[in-house]
Amino acid sequence: MAEQQDLSGTRIEREEPAEPQAPYTLEGAFVLHQMHSLERERLRALAPGQHAALAAEARQALAGMETRRGGCSAVFFELGHKGDLIWVHLRPSVEELAQAQLELAGLRLAGFLSPRGSYLSVVEIGLYELTPVIDARLREQGIKPGSAPWAQALEQELSRVKEKFARRLYPLIPERRCLCFYPMNKKRAPGANWYRLGFDERRRLMHDHGLIGRRYGDRVVQIISGSTGLDDWEWGVDLFADDPLVFKRMIYEMRFDESSALYAEFGPFHVGLRLGPEQLEKLLLGGAPF
Repeated sequence: MAEQQDLSGTRIEREEPAEPQAPYTLEGAFVLHQMHSLERERLRALAPGQHAALAAEARQALAGMETRRGGCSAVFFELGHKGDLIWVHLRPSVEELAQAQLELAGLRLAGFLSPRGSYLSVVEIGLYELTPVIDARLREQGIKPGSAPWAQALEQELSRVKEKFARRLYPLIPERRCLCFYPMNKKRAPGANWYRLGFDERRRLMHDHGLIGRRYGDRVVQIISGSTGLDDWEWGVDLFADDPLVFKRMIYEMRFDESSALYAEFGPFHVGLRLGPEQLEKLLLGGAPF
């Protein structure tokens, strides 16, 4: 039983929920996507020496950011009208993420980039399967839910689990040719409100949804990041593959999955081809990078 007070100050008791309302989550690296358009006319107007120096500086900066210890960055040439460059930064802390943003802003190239969008999130693993197991274990120990000892014991449990998932929580950007990034929400609509479903139902739906992704595990690498309270959507999804048709096939199949068909909302999709440091330099000099 838990106590609370009504407006008159009278103590009342209420039952603790029989099941957890939200899954526990693990958080890892912070993620920043930056989308830019290139101001090509202004670049071409530079004197040849200035143009070459700008491109060489960008090449050197990207080479350093790709291989930095404790975090990494990559840039992709965006296909279509939404922009030209998609920068993806992964860092262990928001301070290091801010430094990556400032490093890019400090390049001479930054004066020829027009922002088209950005997205902030943190790598997340939802523990739908482990949440009831952890709760049952703590209850068996006689720890009262919601108490200070419960919070302390829960933190210890999650810390142990986090160690097992360290590689997934702090990933490197996969060495794949193509990127597909999009944000998404779970619906909160009458008759289709994800957040009013029972925990076991949500767990079943997420399990079935995950089975589809696993079938593509040899062809696509996923990085799922949470953004509730950080950006306009609730999750960011990064898919990396060598064949862009994999994005179409996997996402199309997932549209028929119950959790997506009934409860998913998708934001704009951004698809790009990875640029290495030398390819970025060629692009900035007006050449063909691929």
